[in-house]
Amino acid sequence: MTARSSALGASGEKLLRDLAPQVLGAVIRRYGDFAAAEDAVQEVSLAAALQWPREGIPDNPRGWLIQVAARRMTDHVRSEISRRRRETLVAGDTPLDRQLAPSSDHADADGEDHHDTLILLFMCCHPTMAK
Repeated sequence: MTARSSALGASGEKLLRDLAPQVLGAVIRRYGDFAAAEDAVQEVSLAAALQWPREGIPDNPRGWLIQVAARRMTDHVRSEISRRRRETLVAGDTPLDRQLAPSSDHADADGEDHHDTLILLFMCCHPTMAK
């Protein structure tokens, strides 16, 4: 047991363990993203483990956890929307022929055919790489 978790006390730790699945279920129902909801609940559990020993356990700990996790999810959703918007703008500014990588059998403009896989294999097998 770490110093942080012991500061919350055994009853507080049990409370967090008991409430975490309920909070996770509520956040998943609201946002529909299991992985992000799980991350948010873990972050909120850590925040509670650090904050509750100083300020006391709230009157409605389940509601507190759900509210804070929902705020984290809202921040996550906004961040994802902004990221997608930036990616779309960059993709729109990039000419179509530059958006896709050339196929592995594609020759360069100078007509040379490069075998990147073979070059990479030789680089990995080079005797100096073993050191």
